[in-house]
Amino acid sequence: MNDSTLKQLGLAVIQTEAKAIADLAKRIDQGFVRACNFMLQCEDRIVVIGMGKSGHIGGKIAATLASTGSPAFFVHPGEASHGDLGMITAKDVVLAISNSGETQEILTILPLIKRLNVPLITLTGNPQSTLAREASVNIDVSVEQEACPLGLAPTSSTTATLAMGDALAIALLETRGFTAADFARSHPGGRLGRRLLLLIEDIMHTGEAVPQVPAAASLSQALLEMTQKGLGMTAVVDDDRHVVGIFTDGDLRRMLDKGLDIHRTQITQIMTPRCKTVSAHLLAAEALQLMEKHKINALLITDSEQRLVGALNMHDLLRAGVV
Repeated sequence: MNDSTLKQLGLAVIQTEAKAIADLAKRIDQGFVRACNFMLQCEDRIVVIGMGKSGHIGGKIAATLASTGSPAFFVHPGEASHGDLGMITAKDVVLAISNSGETQEILTILPLIKRLNVPLITLTGNPQSTLAREASVNIDVSVEQEACPLGLAPTSSTTATLAMGDALAIALLETRGFTAADFARSHPGGRLGRRLLLLIEDIMHTGEAVPQVPAAASLSQALLEMTQKGLGMTAVVDDDRHVVGIFTDGDLRRMLDKGLDIHRTQITQIMTPRCKTVSAHLLAAEALQLMEKHKINALLITDSEQRLVGALNMHDLLRAGVV
């Protein structure tokens, strides 16, 4: 078997599964709408069940639903027969997955699900199966052929089921008005969560850690303050701590060839006036955008009256995982 043959085999799988997904388009019908409405009206959680490979797909669908605003969890139907069925309540919706629609472990608990009188949504590859007939609504996820040349390993069928699960989850997300900020709240440990939840006030330097000198200070005093605070800059403030400018490492490099007397030169002569400032209540990601837009490495944080309350630089954003 040569390289070309291996590529052809891989391409055949992709093409077969792509067709299986494309065929689902005509299944987005009133049955799909009814399934969505059942889940939108759910008072508690969507309980997903499935055996074998369908179970693995079910776990992913449950996770996608839960992270996009539709509380859901997966229950193994085999374990359900031995006590886990108690996890399903009368306020839930059950989403059962079975390619054959005749999975024995699901059929065993079907009478108990029916007794709870909860909506039963099924994803099956056989609309005439027992599970499909007993469902409140069945969504047909049948495929023309599996990508496996033996026609045995669940391949196209699991891909199609997963795609339909995604279609349901995203339809619910859009209908609920679920936002990126909502998504971030359920993913606080991820980069998106940090970008959408972390505020400037959570990471800025405050109090004595904020480099600042009065407007009457000399260049040498400003350099000493920058060295002690280690942020690569210092704020220049008036008597009421209103920001009048900023002096940075960049300003220092630009004035080196001017032969200035560091003890006699007043900081206001060489600082950058009208510098960029931000509110502590903005997102840290917004501070990053501002710094990137204006090609600066530090920001001063001010209150509504432009009084200095904090400072941060690019290293703070890097440590916080915002960058």
